[in-house]
Amino acid sequence: MIWIHILVFLGIFFFMEFMAWFTHKYIMHGFLWYLHADHHRKDHDSWFERNDAFFLFYAAVSIGFFLLWRFDILEIGLTIGLSIFAYGLTYFIVHDIFIHQRFKLFRNANNAYASAVRRGHKMHHKHLGKDHGECFGMLIVPFKYFRQEFLLNSKSQKTNSK
Repeated sequence: MIWIHILVFLGIFFFMEFMAWFTHKYIMHGFLWYLHADHHRKDHDSWFERNDAFFLFYAAVSIGFFLLWRFDILEIGLTIGLSIFAYGLTYFIVHDIFIHQRFKLFRNANNAYASAVRRGHKMHHKHLGKDHGECFGMLIVPFKYFRQEFLLNSKSQKTNSK
């Protein structure tokens, strides 16, 4: 029985990466662009962004699954709710803390994965409007960003060894 919960947790966690990509590309850069636009253009002085409201949707979904479990409607609801919560926490740590440095933590993380995630997000933010975007995911980035980081690191190591 525990294996089912582990598999569901991992499956939902990875499915949430697809959901983040989908909602980012088609909803945030679509009909709810007015909430996401201030994340691409800092046209405000507040630490908070309208974009921060998107977490409320996923928090509500997660809470909904907790309630389905709590009231004996869906036995696996706790696992699903915890998985959505875990993805949201991971997203917050990677996106808001690591990439955008809203809290000054993880500044010195400099491995190939971390650099590829940062590069992919930087390429996403080079587009200030809602159209012509790229790299809408968060944890899974296109392989080309890993290749670019590998090439940059190998050139840097050749230069330093001379």
